[in-house]
Amino acid sequence: MKIGYPCINRSVGCTANSTFRLKNYSQQNLIDKLENNLNCLFKILKFNQENDLMFFRISSDLVPFASHPVCKFKWWKYFQKHFSEIGKFIHQHQIRISMHPDQFVILNSPRTDVVDRSIAELNYHTKVLDALQMDKTAKIQIHVGGVYQQKQKSIRRFIKNYEKLPLNIKNRLVIENDHRSYSVHDCVSIHQQTGIPVVFDNLHHSCLNQGETMISAFSQCSRTWDKSDGVIITDYSEQQLSGKIGSHAQSITPRIFKQYLNQVSRHNPDIMLEIKDKEISGLKAVKILHNL
Repeated sequence: MKIGYPCINRSVGCTANSTFRLKNYSQQNLIDKLENNLNCLFKILKFNQENDLMFFRISSDLVPFASHPVCKFKWWKYFQKHFSEIGKFIHQHQIRISMHPDQFVILNSPRTDVVDRSIAELNYHTKVLDALQMDKTAKIQIHVGGVYQQKQKSIRRFIKNYEKLPLNIKNRLVIENDHRSYSVHDCVSIHQQTGIPVVFDNLHHSCLNQGETMISAFSQCSRTWDKSDGVIITDYSEQQLSGKIGSHAQSITPRIFKQYLNQVSRHNPDIMLEIKDKEISGLKAVKILHNL
């Protein structure tokens, strides 16, 4: 099992998601920010490798405005050497990589402009992973989307729009259960019609389910992953006690995380910690895993 965390590391002294305002867009601004972000990404990955944090979610802000019409710059070619060097490091140390576009990526929107922008964003994420020369196990994770007062119609619209996607995006796309609209049952149903692997989110499942136990739901998700997709990815988080339902906790609770590991270990998942203190909880989780 590989332990990871998303996007930000507060221990390395830099950020890999620096951006700027659209009104300040210029090719030089893009070059400067992307060079900073790539250098910092490499620094984060080196930190992770040294600390056995072998799973990392790259920020969607790595390349500012990459999916916006204003960006005509072929950044993946200009920074080919940077991407290649980082990719070689990832392959050398067998680090698992993923990305997770923001909530405005909605494939099942009834608005064609929203769907078009969503596809442009997915294309950008695919370009990043392709530039790093990642194989099919490097996934792009999204939610199914909205219900729009007609859930089954919205599911059919998701499937219809998914089928129109280029193969290179399809190969990387995975969906996850959410805490409001689409349960594990719904996501597995979509998998049965499309073949899309399902990421299991434990906190979301505790908020929205069909009465399945956690391990039963996890097992259903695990069966949606083909060997070429890699081992199942699971998002792990805990409920923030003072927050609204579905809010992520600041840090893992070692006792609860250990219980989760014991329950899912036979599936050998890669675990993404959606915890606010990022690598701090990551380091705790790695220690717990080593002591199992």
